[in-house]
Amino acid sequence: MTEQQQPWIIVGYVNVLPYIKEFAPGSVIVIDEPDVIRKQDVKNALEGAAMLRELVEWEYQLPAAADEFFNTYPDLAPAVVAPLVEYATPFAARLAERYGVPGAGAGASAIMRDKSLLRRVTRAAGVLNPASREVGSVAEVREFAAAHPGPLVLKPANRQASVGTKVLHSLDGLDAAWEECTSQDEGDRVPDRDRELRMLIEQFVHGDEYSVELLVSEGETLFSNVTGKVLFPGPRPIELGHTVPAAGISAELDALLVDRTEAVLRAVGFGSGMVHCEWIVSDGRPYLVECAGRFPGDGIPMLIEEAYGINLAGAFYTVMQGRRPEPLPRQAAGGAAVRFMEAVPGEVVSVDGTDEARKLPGVLSLSLHLKPGDTVNELRSSWDRVGSVMTSGPTAADALRTAEAVVDAIRITTA
Repeated sequence: MTEQQQPWIIVGYVNVLPYIKEFAPGSVIVIDEPDVIRKQDVKNALEGAAMLRELVEWEYQLPAAADEFFNTYPDLAPAVVAPLVEYATPFAARLAERYGVPGAGAGASAIMRDKSLLRRVTRAAGVLNPASREVGSVAEVREFAAAHPGPLVLKPANRQASVGTKVLHSLDGLDAAWEECTSQDEGDRVPDRDRELRMLIEQFVHGDEYSVELLVSEGETLFSNVTGKVLFPGPRPIELGHTVPAAGISAELDALLVDRTEAVLRAVGFGSGMVHCEWIVSDGRPYLVECAGRFPGDGIPMLIEEAYGINLAGAFYTVMQGRRPEPLPRQAAGGAAVRFMEAVPGEVVSVDGTDEARKLPGVLSLSLHLKPGDTVNELRSSWDRVGSVMTSGPTAADALRTAEAVVDAIRITTA
């Protein structure tokens, strides 16, 4: 079997999957949970997609699912095994091991998927983490609060997209906050079966927020970027916008954040792939928030490609085939930004200004699918954001100003 004939296994459907230009016709086997395939109507979404070889329904989030898959298809001989969604990372890492192709490593992926384990392992390696412990009740939250005065963060150890995460500035209303954070609905993004939920309570760290994106081959960093982050106001740490590279960051802090991210990867034993590691910098010291062994969300890969003038996805798939990509630049050639939109919760009455906003110089894309009669939900996780705009400019700060002008030009009226 030649390399061109070998399939590429992609775990987890995302709506841009049919348009990834690195996928050759008939090359891709997509694996996803049966419930997700049904709820997202993935079969119809992939109907006629040139890249698709096969869509496989598999309960990949269950224990030993990758080993069961390997023994069901022992002769598949894929050239690539890669995750596209957060919950797919442990399965993809283990499956890559079984087929003998590059991957994060099952051990590393299991640690990174579990925020509690990640804190323990990286803290032991000297990485700064906020004080944290697993809790199973309101009483245990109060015990932690008594030992750690000040604002706290209540969040799941094993969820994604800020689901179930809330900043607690006092213990007033703690019972309601506990109920709110532990009652989660990720809709069509997860299977219908019950999934274990474990909660963390942590000290709140006040500071500027960043993420670091690294492309890594067998532990070696081939590309690095630091992204700036802005959050929506309020008790939920949900991203309002990103700048690439981080607007206003010093060269020293940029280097420090990359160094600390590499320390995280050494601590967990990460192999090959893309990582997205989030940090809060307080008094010049980076504190680890979490680290994912996958491409970042929120359009950050597109911002990186725009700002650096590179094909990041192409370099990633080259690495995942065990080959070395062409050298990637250390410095960005320009800037890019994404800004998310917000609206008052309620029924949409009108949406105005989008046509004019799309024509503003520097607009790369504008995503807003609201129409009269739709419902805007309370902002409880990243899934509740109503739209976004991506922009470019000579610098990241310029791009962000354009993005903010676009958001200001759009009027979403709700009742």
